[in-house]
Amino acid sequence: MASDDSGLPDTLGAWRDLPFFDADWPRIRATLAAEKRAVLPPDHQRFAALEAAQPGAVRAVILGQDPYPTPGHAHGLAFSAEAEVRPLPRSLGNIYREMREDIGAAPETADLRFLARQGVLLLNTALSVPAGQAGGHAKLGWDRLTRQVLERLSDRPRAFLLWGGHAQGFAPAITGSDHLILASAHPSPLSARRGFFGSRPFSKVNNWLTARGEAPIIWAHPEAT
Repeated sequence: MASDDSGLPDTLGAWRDLPFFDADWPRIRATLAAEKRAVLPPDHQRFAALEAAQPGAVRAVILGQDPYPTPGHAHGLAFSAEAEVRPLPRSLGNIYREMREDIGAAPETADLRFLARQGVLLLNTALSVPAGQAGGHAKLGWDRLTRQVLERLSDRPRAFLLWGGHAQGFAPAITGSDHLILASAHPSPLSARRGFFGSRPFSKVNNWLTARGEAPIIWAHPEAT
């Protein structure tokens, strides 16, 4: 994938003018280059979530925490993994369980890139992680990018799914009115039973979209997108 001298992909598009990329990215890039451990996802997938869902196309945002720390899983979109990953990451398995209860079906594989094509931004609040060490890059400064993305997306009504206390901590960056903000427990095995199961986020988002005259999101069937 082509990139400029900053190490940013040419396909970053309208996100490129966020202040983060000039003020913070050079320092984070240098830190990642000096990291002795393997860093996930691969460099060319670092900004995949933003590349796949440009600001004007975003209709819903799902905030994750950091990429999967298991090599071969993370590919740049929150909660998503490569199609061949088996068994499913446990949080994703719980998401699919809730999806089946909510709308009666769930995808067959771990790959959620088809959601990005429908305007769902699957954004982790940290875009890198050392292999095997969840949260290992949580304090690099990636949170500044998350806040700027949410501020940019506050320009018109959108749906925001904030699962868990970490994601909910970014709620103040969502400004303006008429958004749909759904806050619940995180789908991880430690917390899913504390309010994620039964929260029905997928039907709620679609009901909100259709009430606004927009097409619903096809959550479960990639082949229909």
